[in-house]
Amino acid sequence: MADCLVRASRQRRAKVMTTAAGSAGGAAVSLLLCALLAPGGGGAYVLDDSDGLGREFDGIGAVSGGGATSRLLVNYPEPYRSEILDYLFKPDFGASLHILKVEIGGDGQTTDENYFRGYEWWLMKEAKKRNRDIILMGLPWSFPGWLGRGFTWPYVNLQLTAYYIVSWIVGAKHYHDLDIDYIGIWNERTFDVNYIKVLRKVMDSQGLQRVKIIASDNLWEPISSSMLLDPELFKVIDVIGAHYPGTHSVWNAKLTGKKLWSSEDFSTLNNDIGAGCWGRILNQNYINGNMTSTIAWNLVASYYEELPYGRCGLMTAQEPWSGHYVVESPIWVSAHTTQFTRPGWYYLKTVGHLQKGGSYVALTDGLGNLTIIVETMTHKHSMCIRPFLPYYNVSKQLATFDLQGSFSGLPELQVWYTKLGSSSEKVLFKQLDSLWVLDSGGRFTLELHEDELFTLTTLTTGRKGSYPLPPTSKPFPPIYKDDFNMDYPFFSEAPNFADQTGVFEYYLNSEDPSEHRFTLRQVLNQRPITWAADASSTISIIGDHQWTNLTVQCDVYIETPERGGVFIAGRVDKGGILVRMASGVFFWVFANGSYKVTADIGGWIIYTSGHVEIIAKKWYTLTLLIKDSLASGLLDGKILWKNVSVKYPKNGWAAIGTHSFEFAQFDNFRVEATR
Repeated sequence: MADCLVRASRQRRAKVMTTAAGSAGGAAVSLLLCALLAPGGGGAYVLDDSDGLGREFDGIGAVSGGGATSRLLVNYPEPYRSEILDYLFKPDFGASLHILKVEIGGDGQTTDENYFRGYEWWLMKEAKKRNRDIILMGLPWSFPGWLGRGFTWPYVNLQLTAYYIVSWIVGAKHYHDLDIDYIGIWNERTFDVNYIKVLRKVMDSQGLQRVKIIASDNLWEPISSSMLLDPELFKVIDVIGAHYPGTHSVWNAKLTGKKLWSSEDFSTLNNDIGAGCWGRILNQNYINGNMTSTIAWNLVASYYEELPYGRCGLMTAQEPWSGHYVVESPIWVSAHTTQFTRPGWYYLKTVGHLQKGGSYVALTDGLGNLTIIVETMTHKHSMCIRPFLPYYNVSKQLATFDLQGSFSGLPELQVWYTKLGSSSEKVLFKQLDSLWVLDSGGRFTLELHEDELFTLTTLTTGRKGSYPLPPTSKPFPPIYKDDFNMDYPFFSEAPNFADQTGVFEYYLNSEDPSEHRFTLRQVLNQRPITWAADASSTISIIGDHQWTNLTVQCDVYIETPERGGVFIAGRVDKGGILVRMASGVFFWVFANGSYKVTADIGGWIIYTSGHVEIIAKKWYTLTLLIKDSLASGLLDGKILWKNVSVKYPKNGWAAIGTHSFEFAQFDNFRVEATR
């Protein structure tokens, strides 16, 4: 490097920029402005628009849905809820997302079905409030059972299913003033060619020509081949969306000439390895696979951490009872791209891999602005949860970039830097001194180390937003009660209850205007057409998965004569896509005058059972006591069964539920527990 002189002057002809990594110091970061590389030092990379531009950039986004992933967010008190939303959506502040993809309610671990139920409507409005240009997408994971007309298949009546989806789009505008930009088919399940065509026709008949179709939110095939063989299908699909493509697309997808998106990706624990995964695929999805949009599952880990894929969001907000949240590393990795690009920008054709590992992309708005993103994420520190990542090597290197074409006269680039790794060397989205490139003819060299991320840009609007630290983390309150007395609830679901199968909503009980006028009601009376394997019984969990000894009490009201039944439970160990296999202590009572205690939600392992005077349309109080390896049950304050041995599981949530998809009500819920 003897010939590579680094000079600093007031005229900013050249600069050396260093930053100490973290409060403990660490290795310095050097930006070396050189005319030539030292011998054997690395590679040279031209960034040029003289031969035209690459594909149009469509934005970076995230999914709320696919398992009620934002469930706990709505329960956060202010100002913390607004702070979380700012970190996600506010431009030039945090993740500054360009796209919000939501689940269209369909009764299966979902978030809304009518125009006011759930919280996805609220979330979309909050996103729009912060960024009026945010792109909104809708995709069904499940469908209401009535669409199948007795079959677990949404394509029995194509017109009816299309009308259901279009009604959601129309309702978004009519009731919430939300314009949906893209609509999907069925998450990671079989598509029907004729349904896609019918959906387009029904949307057009409702004046929704501007709403685009993305398909099929699964693999690249067979949708790509189907489009090449069917001109009508080819015409109605605007974007081919694949899930977890491993940064690669297939030949047939590219051959269509359609926009290619990674319409669901990431799904990885949001530690530094997850951040490395996110940083790598944001660049390489385009470099390797021509994908112009990448969408993370999921937006915010706002669900109980012990559910499947805990903390697999861009940030973590799973404690509304304490107000605690964590702005995780993937937020700032997102910012390296999102804060310095916009949908409608274009990639340069001159993008690619670095000689000693890593990658670089460059984008422009066509109006003179340029953003360059360089990543050197190592294999060990960037493995996504799926798919398998073949081994590759990244090592220290010098990378020289040569700005040509319309960029050759750029005077200066702003520099933002991230270093992932141990706390002693970690740096997240730090602004360094700007890089003066005019006097070097647009040529500059970066000294790159492993697990780094650089953004060099003409934009000066970048910002690392911040708020005062949120409250400290606390476990779920050991004593918790809810009488559901909400006259005009803002959200339809009771705080902290997380429906795993079925839908539990606030209910005004006109049949009992006194003590039980306000209740929580399970409102599904037909099994939905599910994406995942929901349980045959409905269930809503609450509390702390570490609870061991607990007392659960709730008033229950069976609405279905003879066949109806309800339960309360403790130590429930599973939910989400594993809910069918949930174990715990389940205390059931039935309208036919029987009770049973089981070790699982399926009712296969029975601890004890018997007869009891219970009928439908009458309120009863159930109490479940679990201490160490023994459990007892009370009905209306009197012992019904006592000291039953329960050895597994050792801990879990409290829960309520129904025997089947049936109407039933719950009131005066109370739990007292220890970890």
